[in-house]
Amino acid sequence: MKKLILYSASLFIMASCILTGYGQSFQSGTLKYTWAGGLNACQFCAIDLNLDGLNDLLIFDRHGNRKLTFINQGGVGQINYRYAPEYEALLPELREWVITADYNCDGKMDIFTYGYGGVKVFRNTSAGSLSFHLQTDLLKSWYYTGFVGILVTSADYPAIADIDGDGDLDLLTFFGLGSYMEYHKNLSMETFGNCDSLDYRLSDHCWGKFKESEGGNHITLNAVCPYLSVNELVSADDVIPPKHTGSTLLANDLNGDGLADLIVGDVDFPNLIALINGGTRDSALMVSQDTLFPSYDRSIHLFSFPALSFLDLDNDGINDLVVSPFDPAYYNAENTHSCWFYKNTGTNSIPHFVFQTDNLFQSEMLDFGTGSNPVNYDLNGDGLDDIVTGNYGYYDSSAYHSGYLQSYFTSSLAYLKNTGTSQSPAFELLTTDLANASRLKVHGLYPAFYDLNNDGIPDLLCGNEDGSLIFFQGRGDSAGIPVYGSVQRNFQQIKTDAFSAPQLFDLDRDGLADLIVGQQNGTMKYFRNTGGPGNPVFTFTRDSLGKVDVTNHELSYFGCCTPYFFRHRNRTYVLAGSEEGKMHLYSGIDGNLNGKFTEIDSLNSFLGIPDDSLRIGWRASGFLSHMSDPQFYDMVCGNFSGGLNYFTKGRIPGIQEPGPDASALRLKIFPDPADREVTISIVKNNSNRFEPSDRNQEPCLLRIFNSMGRELFQTHYVPGSPIATANFPQGMYIAVLSIPASSTEVRGKFLIARTAKP
Repeated sequence: MKKLILYSASLFIMASCILTGYGQSFQSGTLKYTWAGGLNACQFCAIDLNLDGLNDLLIFDRHGNRKLTFINQGGVGQINYRYAPEYEALLPELREWVITADYNCDGKMDIFTYGYGGVKVFRNTSAGSLSFHLQTDLLKSWYYTGFVGILVTSADYPAIADIDGDGDLDLLTFFGLGSYMEYHKNLSMETFGNCDSLDYRLSDHCWGKFKESEGGNHITLNAVCPYLSVNELVSADDVIPPKHTGSTLLANDLNGDGLADLIVGDVDFPNLIALINGGTRDSALMVSQDTLFPSYDRSIHLFSFPALSFLDLDNDGINDLVVSPFDPAYYNAENTHSCWFYKNTGTNSIPHFVFQTDNLFQSEMLDFGTGSNPVNYDLNGDGLDDIVTGNYGYYDSSAYHSGYLQSYFTSSLAYLKNTGTSQSPAFELLTTDLANASRLKVHGLYPAFYDLNNDGIPDLLCGNEDGSLIFFQGRGDSAGIPVYGSVQRNFQQIKTDAFSAPQLFDLDRDGLADLIVGQQNGTMKYFRNTGGPGNPVFTFTRDSLGKVDVTNHELSYFGCCTPYFFRHRNRTYVLAGSEEGKMHLYSGIDGNLNGKFTEIDSLNSFLGIPDDSLRIGWRASGFLSHMSDPQFYDMVCGNFSGGLNYFTKGRIPGIQEPGPDASALRLKIFPDPADREVTISIVKNNSNRFEPSDRNQEPCLLRIFNSMGRELFQTHYVPGSPIATANFPQGMYIAVLSIPASSTEVRGKFLIARTAKP
């Protein structure tokens, strides 16, 4: 993947709210898509999955190339979908990006996706059931003197639309690293008199006569095209060397004049730019731009690299807008409020987009940010396995440093208490910051539990990104939530490869819990407990336990092994998650700790469900437990998108969320942009609406920081009161409200822009 040239852009910071109990807020009740696995960087695509004549929904998350399928059950004006993962296996393998469009005019959505430096196309051949045929693994166009694959990188999202209005689908994309727009005209109608072919010709090197800057996202209109015309080109040598890569495109008429306008996103930038076409269908000319699209409503500001999906979500016949990150870098994107939904209150040719929510579908599923790591343990001693989920982190903010975008994340632990029975599990999310672990400001927390000091209370041992271990001593519980005392970093000076994933398990059957640690390199380290009850001493014993290596070297340099040892009918097995998303199962462990474990091809005999239904996603981890059936196991898995998948032969358990008092708080800052004065209030996110919080009456400590992180202002403050900002320079600011009564800290950003002279 290529990357942009260093930016010289001015520093800009976006901060999200931070709350004791990091992460998403929940409504009281049951989540609709609880175990769908979370969402990070998505494209929303219309497609008829059950062949009932009504378009359903495919959500493609490029963080793991995950396909999530939903059946449309809504009436006119309703958004009502049922999660239907059984359709996912019927779709072809998809990578990096997806666009659904009916290229052959048969009324069925075909699929365009990334195909190793170009565009791969699957034709929809569905009749009695959903099916697809690979039409081409590299979409080609006539360049200069012959057909060449259309270059679309994994960091570019092309526009596929009828640009010239003749009924077939054309294609727009930036040329490789170029700053100019290539127009590939489909000649299907001209050549064959119908739209069922993909017959492309490079028709314009500089479609729209605009230029995107080489080092940023600035658009220059009426730019002189540096290329010869297509007809004058002799060879590819006539083309000026490219300068830029990384853009997202949506081509659609925005003002009802019958011409294709264009919306452009750019890698590492949070905004979208709308370009208005004032030319003709045969000669596009961009004459104006909206750099804060849609400037008439809530402007899109989404780190990082937003991409647009244009589809009818609410069955009113008018296409709506969904915006989500497209950044191919895994650690840049917002991860719990990354699906922005705008309802189209206009028409398809004169759209008017009105912001509705920033966590479409995410608010209805367990989503713990980026990189969920679930483990099971009976924390309250009731005989039922609870679930604790670590994560890589919740998105905090983004900033530019020396031209590079850097995003910040904070890891924490979520506790789901099992409130069901031994054959009918149900879970209640009690906290998203168990042990107040977020205060450690680390990444990649991976929990393990055991009563190490023999006091009858489970202790907590966590791995993290740097490969060390962090020990939390158990102290009992408060209001049903475990409480921990002293915290010890670098526990017993144990150091492993990055992303340590510990498990405490009596591997040698001597009555003492040993320590096994999975590592980023795909292997496991074994530390035998050579201490005594209540005084564990973990002694390094084996560097590559069982000669297990879950790395798929064709896909990655890393394996990110996450071990889960368990005993079934008194035989020891290990379930190991991996970076590629596969759960590996090994036997041949007992009496063979110095040898090589045996990999088992199928999990079916343990789960009682087909292996092809175990679609998890990149960086999978998980565990097995008899939570619903004494014979077959349930399996709970996490993935890089931050959610959980629950696989069972029995009933999928529900979940109860905290009531309103546990809802996430945010800051409402008005006006934004501000000029002479600003007012800051605390609001709670309830049912996707901001509502006043009763905490506005509490005295707070207000601090304001500039975009460089320097504190400029501090005062005791009652939320809702005006603050004079006349002496503040123009720019971006971060407001931090500390609420002493609840030890809560809430953050928000605002912009100061002078609209009038002093």
